[in-house]
Amino acid sequence: MPIIVNLDVMMAKRKMSLNELSDRVGLTLSNLSILKTGKAKAVRFSTLETICDVLECQPGDILEYVKES
Repeated sequence: MPIIVNLDVMMAKRKMSLNELSDRVGLTLSNLSILKTGKAKAVRFSTLETICDVLECQPGDILEYVKES
């Protein structure tokens, strides 16, 4: 898949656990884990906005497009 999710990278930079992010964003651990592992088929802008607010980052820090060869 050409969209790479770097949520784990941003969480590490902010020294934040998945449990803490889940509590602060208001998502279940399982849904956040699906997003973190790149298995999500979609993400709501409101969810992305909240994650960016909590992690103090931009959407481009979390989502990356890599062209397939």
